Amino acid sequence: MTRALILGGTGNANALAAALVRAKIDAIYSYAGRTQIPLPHALPTRVGGFGGVDGLANFIREAAITHVVDATHPFAAEMSRNAAIACAAIGVPLLALERAPWTRTAGDHWIEVADIAGAVAALPERPARVFLAIGRQHIAPFAQRPQHAYTLRFVDAPDGALPLPDAEVIVSRGPFTQEGDLALMRERGIEWLVARNAGGDGARAKIDAARELGLPVIMIARPELAERPRVASVDEVLAWLSHDARLGA
Repeated sequence: MTRALILGGTGNANALAAALVRAKIDAIYSYAGRTQIPLPHALPTRVGGFGGVDGLANFIREAAITHVVDATHPFAAEMSRNAAIACAAIGVPLLALERAPWTRTAGDHWIEVADIAGAVAALPERPARVFLAIGRQHIAPFAQRPQHAYTLRFVDAPDGALPLPDAEVIVSRGPFTQEGDLALMRERGIEWLVARNAGGDGARAKIDAARELGLPVIMIARPELAERPRVASVDEVLAWLSHDARLGA
């Protein structure tokens, strides 16, 4: 019998969870628990880390998992690496449900950087109004550039003081619209956007809005991961689970 472990916490993972319920495929949904109010779904859920590769491997064995689907955020590199190592070690098939990254189009003014440190370095020396759309776990390094006025957008309100001396927090959950993000950037006089290349449609609005306004975008590249089987749609995951197919990249 198939029993899947969904490594989730994303819109894609929630869409997959709903599809598994409809298809009556046994599965457990796991997410890290960084979001206080996660998106609802109907699968049995576990919250929190596994304790590294060994902890994940032990959980897969004890829960009689037959298939693992990595539907985490494209920047959840540690979890993705642990899943690949654990599944290879115990012989359980792994598939990544991964949305395609955004690509530069005509009118984009991207400064592509490898990581957060590169994004900090790419900001201008002169004071500017910056939309920092990278999640709350990664803002501390921007304290090195205290001259800027930052606009931050979080799913949950911060639970303590921010490390940035001039910061406004917007608490909101996507998906967002281009019209809404255009209004946000215009109202706050945004001059620069910093974003991670998450891909997909749910967070793309800010990229399209920046293009329309002619703003520079500091685009942080995805972390490098070892090659693994991956698909881009829920239907492909269902086919893999139903037929135990080993789909390539």
